[in-house]
Amino acid sequence: MIEKIVDLAENLAPIALIGPCGIGKTSIALTVLHHDRIREQFGDNRRFIRCDEFPTSRTHLLRRLSKVTGAGVENPEDLTPLRAFLSSKKMLIILDNAESILDPQGRYAQKVYTVVDELSGFSNICVCITSRISTILPSFNLLDVSTLLMDAARDTFCSIYKSNDRSNLVDSILKQLDFHPLSITLLAKVAHQNKWDVSRLAREWERRRTSMLQTDHNTSLAAKIELSLTSPLFRELGPDARGLLEVIAFFPQGVNGNNLEWLFPMISNRTDIFEKFCTLSLAYWSNGFITMLAPFRDYLSPKDPKSSPLLCTTKEQYFTRMSININPNKPNFIESQWITSEDVNVEHLLDVFTAIGADSKSVWRACTCFIQHLVWHKKRLVTLGPKIEGLPDNHSSKPECLFELSRLLSSVGNQTECKRLLTQALALERKRGNLRQVTRILRHLSDANRLMGIPEEGIQRAGEALEILERTGDVVGQARCLIKLALLLCDDQQFDAAEEAASRAIELITERGSLSLVCESHRVLGNIHRSKGETEKAIHQYEVALEIASSSNWHGGLFQIHRTLARLFHDEGRPNDAQAQIEHAKLHTANSAHNLGCVMEIQARVWYMQHWLEEARSEALRASDVYEKLGATKDAEACRALFRDIQKELDTTVTFGKLDPNCELL
Repeated sequence: MIEKIVDLAENLAPIALIGPCGIGKTSIALTVLHHDRIREQFGDNRRFIRCDEFPTSRTHLLRRLSKVTGAGVENPEDLTPLRAFLSSKKMLIILDNAESILDPQGRYAQKVYTVVDELSGFSNICVCITSRISTILPSFNLLDVSTLLMDAARDTFCSIYKSNDRSNLVDSILKQLDFHPLSITLLAKVAHQNKWDVSRLAREWERRRTSMLQTDHNTSLAAKIELSLTSPLFRELGPDARGLLEVIAFFPQGVNGNNLEWLFPMISNRTDIFEKFCTLSLAYWSNGFITMLAPFRDYLSPKDPKSSPLLCTTKEQYFTRMSININPNKPNFIESQWITSEDVNVEHLLDVFTAIGADSKSVWRACTCFIQHLVWHKKRLVTLGPKIEGLPDNHSSKPECLFELSRLLSSVGNQTECKRLLTQALALERKRGNLRQVTRILRHLSDANRLMGIPEEGIQRAGEALEILERTGDVVGQARCLIKLALLLCDDQQFDAAEEAASRAIELITERGSLSLVCESHRVLGNIHRSKGETEKAIHQYEVALEIASSSNWHGGLFQIHRTLARLFHDEGRPNDAQAQIEHAKLHTANSAHNLGCVMEIQARVWYMQHWLEEARSEALRASDVYEKLGATKDAEACRALFRDIQKELDTTVTFGKLDPNCELL
């Protein structure tokens, strides 16, 4: 950057260094001022003017300019009396902290802009300004000053700290400071002045964070940030501006620029405010989110989240958005995919508010809704598990939270932990006498045992649930339980009993109008016939299920059936039929990342069967990446195994060479 600025200065091009407070704009400008090439070009005609040291007006700017350059004109009203002197020699004039005079909302901003514009138009003068505000004259070359690289950050810290102890603890703190130069400098000075070793420094940092970034001569990060908030442009944003900054600071990802409307419906000029934050270098865009440097986040984030009205409002907006019933066969299923980009923010929100509002039912209800969203849209582990298990057994939300957490663990392939949590939840619901929840948990426990390869225990759990449901007369519940039981009996090679259970489920619910369960029962019957080697009967049952799902356009059911048919045709060695089912499945993924991964996986298998090895390898790798990001460990392992098989065959093909189809074998 120094070299680029020097090149521009040598060509007398106007330069603007833009960035937040403490990023190093002034340091860069001073380095350029004393650069050898700049000395050679401008000699003693290099001038540095601190714009925050005099009142904001055209008169004061002209007076300071006349004095600093040596023009000797008293109280000039414009540049006219200075023009002859200023035109007489090459000059470099640096206007430091120019935001104090160029703030567009300032009283004299337009007149000051005119002076700076005229000054930059001199053919013999290079004007360089540093500013936190990016609304600079269009003739200037704008250069955004970035944070330090790791090596530079480490060197800076160690040179001030007077130590070569380059431990991982120091690196970790530097990362937490986002490699912000001023923060690193202040931290190093504090550590050096107090003669702390690295361990003591790490402890103090964890305890005090950015509040310790203040030196004895009263230079502090807080003062620098607060100075940015005194800008007329910031004050013009109104009373909500500080609160919105607190919201940005609170969330690890910042605020999603696409969600401003539903997050802040009460603030009419929300878009303008967030754009101005970026103009003021208080925030910046990153992957669609408006965020800020870590030290700014740490300072501005509300110390008591409950005391921040806008943060509490944002929390309620998130909770409301998560409260919808997620059904893959309903239109709102696609809308609920917003969680895939906001999951880190929501998890942090819940982590904080479950700690400070452990008795709040709405917070724990939001927690279960969040986990449900992840089950459908972003299968991954969460940090909320220990908090959920740590709830007192008499907490009203504990069983439901345990249940949803178990489903998430099941979705990422950890059936052992899933079973453990379900067992805990079952004990709590039995104690409360909540039979409906007991049967639901027993049904999922039976499924966990099936996936763990323990069908006998699964059959026992399903039978216990079925007995309770028969006593209570819950016909729909019985049908759900019979479907699980049919799957278990099929895995246990009890095919006739499995077929009987699935058929009984259909008899129970056909007249009840529960078409989705009828559809599922036929799909299970298809699986049973497939396991028995009765391919045509299996296809017939899948087609019946397809007809039911198609009549209501149930994307979730249609996807599962087409996917199952694709696997069946693949196993039967019918790649064309499998490919047709894959194309149908693609239409019903509902943009679910896991469903897309499933399509990629079966596509890779079909192409592998056809010996389209390069294409198969690429698709298997894509599917593996999708599963990895979702935390679907079991699926990812299966894809990696497929990838290795394809790669092995590719390597063999390369080793022995491909035969020319025109080659005659002897």
